[in-house]
Amino acid sequence: MEYHILAVGDVVMEPGLKHLERHLRTLKKLKNIAFTVVNGENAAGVGLTEEQAWRIYDAGADVVTLGNHAFGKSQIGTLLDEASWLLRPANYAARTPGRGCGIYDLGPVQIRVMNLIGRCDLAWGADNPFTTADRLLERDKAAFTLVDFHAEATSEKLAMGYYLDGRVSALWGTHTHVPTADERVYPKGTGYITDLGMTGAAESVLGIRPEQSVEGFLGGLPGRYQAPQGPCKLQGAIFTLDSTTGLCTAVERVDIR
Repeated sequence: MEYHILAVGDVVMEPGLKHLERHLRTLKKLKNIAFTVVNGENAAGVGLTEEQAWRIYDAGADVVTLGNHAFGKSQIGTLLDEASWLLRPANYAARTPGRGCGIYDLGPVQIRVMNLIGRCDLAWGADNPFTTADRLLERDKAAFTLVDFHAEATSEKLAMGYYLDGRVSALWGTHTHVPTADERVYPKGTGYITDLGMTGAAESVLGIRPEQSVEGFLGGLPGRYQAPQGPCKLQGAIFTLDSTTGLCTAVERVDIR
C-alpha cells in the first residue's frame, strides 16, 4: 500500500501561520496526504509560543518539529513535555524538555518521526546527529521513519542522507528557508531533499522585511524581526512511501502561493 507523506518548510511569523491555516487542509485533500509534518520553529520569528504550536497542529499538522530556535520562547518547554506531537531536536542535551522522536499511528501501521539538528555552523553543543540517529533507530520499530534534519550546511544534510539511505523512509532538510531542486530517491530507497523552503511572505528575505535584512548587511541595527505584508507561499515536499518495503518511491516538491 502507498502512503503520501507531506513535509512543510519552516513556518515564519503571522503571515506564514495564516497561509498554513488557509491552505494546508485543502492541499492534504488534493494530494491524498496520509500524514503531515510541519517545522514551526520560526512561527514567532525566533521560536514559537504554545498558542502558535496549537495553531499549526489545528491547521492539519500531525507532528510539529523544531530546530535551533526551539527554546526562543521559554514557555514552550511545558508543551514539549506534554504534547506527543511536538518534537525538538533529539540530539539536544538529555536534560532538555521534551522529546526528539515519536511513534504515531498511521492506519494499520506506525510511523516514526525523528527531529535532528546539525552541528556545522549551527549547534556545536549538540550531540552528534549521526550517532544519535543510530541510537534512535535501534529503539522501537515502525513501518516508516521520517527525519527532519534542521541544519545549515548542505554537505551535512547530504551526508546524512547517504548515511541513513535504506534505513529511513524519507529525510528532508529545514532551516535555510530556501528550497532546493535536488529532490530524489537515494540508491537504497530513502526519499530526500536538502531543504524544503519555508511557509511565509513571498516578498521577503527568509520571511522578514527585505529592508530589515539589507540594513543588517549594511552594518546597521535591523531591530526586531518584522514580517512583510502581501502574498505568501507554502513550500515543502510530498514523499510516496511503500508499506511493503518501508521505503520511498517518489518525491514531489510543492509550492502553494
